[in-house]
Amino acid sequence: QGKFRLGIRNKLFTERVDKHCNKLPKEVVMAPSLSAVKKRLDNALRYMV
Repeated sequence: QGKFRLGIRNKLFTERVDKHCNKLPKEVVMAPSLSAVKKRLDNALRYMV
């Protein structure tokens, strides 16, 4: 109690998502709409698995 948790940043949702988002193809990240992101992400993941 009252101590700083120095490792807390590693557990934040936004930090974890950033790591994966940076690995996505540019056409997925730069999609103009959510539906376009979903379609492009499905297509990108199809070739990864």
